[in-house]
Formats: sequence, C-alpha cells, structure tokens
Amino acid sequence: MMGADLAGIEICVFDAYGTLFDFNSAVARHRGAIGPSAEALSEMWRTKQIQYTWLRNSMGTYAKFWQVTGEALDHCLAAHRISNAAVREKLMGAYLALAPFPEVPGMLACLKRGGMRMAILSNGNPEMLDPMVAASGQADAFEAVLSVDEVGIFKPDPRVYRLVEARCGVPPAKVCFLSSNCWDAHGAAQFGFRAVWVNRTGAPNDNLPGALAGEIRDLSELPDLIGVPR
Repeated sequence: MMGADLAGIEICVFDAYGTLFDFNSAVARHRGAIGPSAEALSEMWRTKQIQYTWLRNSMGTYAKFWQVTGEALDHCLAAHRISNAAVREKLMGAYLALAPFPEVPGMLACLKRGGMRMAILSNGNPEMLDPMVAASGQADAFEAVLSVDEVGIFKPDPRVYRLVEARCGVPPAKVCFLSSNCWDAHGAAQFGFRAVWVNRTGAPNDNLPGALAGEIRDLSELPDLIGVPR
C-alpha cells in the first residue's frame, strides 16, 4: 500500500552500489583466486571504501571513487596478506560489471511501464558507472546517471542531492530516493527527499537526522509502496 508520505512522486532516484548493483558480486566472481578470506575481504572492502569517502569529505580531499575504491582494496588485500597483483586487477575490473540484484530488472520494467521517471545518483564516477549500467542491460530505464564527480564531494553532502533538481528538474519533495545505505537514506531525507531505506540485511536503523519515508527489504516492494500498478 502506498503511504501518504509517498504520494505525488515524480521520479525514483536510486543509489547504485548495494542498492541496484551487488558489490559482493565482484569478490564472488573471483572467490577461487582469493581463497577462504573472500567473504571477509568483501565486507572489509565495502566498509573501508565508504569510510574513506567520509574521511576525504572531512579532509577536503576529493578523489574519484575509482581511486578511493582501489585505495580501500589495497588496504584490505594487505590486511588479508594477499599480494597477488592479478587478484587486485580482477577485483577492480569486476567493479565495472557488478551484477544487478535479482529483483532489479523486473522492478525497473514495472516502473517504466507505469510511466515513472528514474535516475541513478551515485558516489561512483562516470568512468565506473557507465560501463556497469551498460553491462547490466538496464541503461534504457534511466533518464540520467548522476555522479558526485560533478560537485567533487561524496554523499551525504547536500550538494550531491542537489544534482537531482539541477539535472532532472524535480523538486526534492517529489523525489523518492532509494538507498541500501541507511546513512545515505537519512542524508537524502534530511535534504528533503522522500527517502526509502532498502534494508537488505535486516540491520538496525542508524540514529541520524532526517526522517525516512519508508523501509523495504528489497526493491521488489517498491512499485506497491509508491502506487505503481504491476
């Protein structure tokens, strides 16, 4: 059922990594080359990658997300005592073709049939995002793939969320923003978006400013939440 908080939505804007695309698929694809520490490496990589974006924001030292992703990976490989350069190359390459979550193609097709506008807003730089979106076969669903690279700062800085109105012409109150990162959903809500947390792991909510408009377990629940017929 559509909540009152989600009436009148004009565009759904999705975070990319962890929301539409499974960042764990990079490590899963090369589990054999990594060995028994593959799962721990994947988790640490994502944690460090996000941590580095926040630290760079605080330090005023923006770098493209591709560089930050590589720096985070180097830390994790060192922590797991993996020194094989080929493993690093494989993992970074896999980031250019991450697999969408299983429910994503059907959900996007449903929203498209219903006439809903859609866009991506990501920490990723275009050189990372464009190949991944193209490889997924879902590029036609999105009217825009927006990158923090345009403003030179990472989420959850308000300048990032401002890109949506600047590029798509939709005021914040008519934007449904979806992210699997609770902190990102709160940042978007604090900015003025109707933000929905895609809580894939059943994690507890972060105690941050910005009231969420909804919470779903995966994106298959989105059409019903915003009142798009199946």
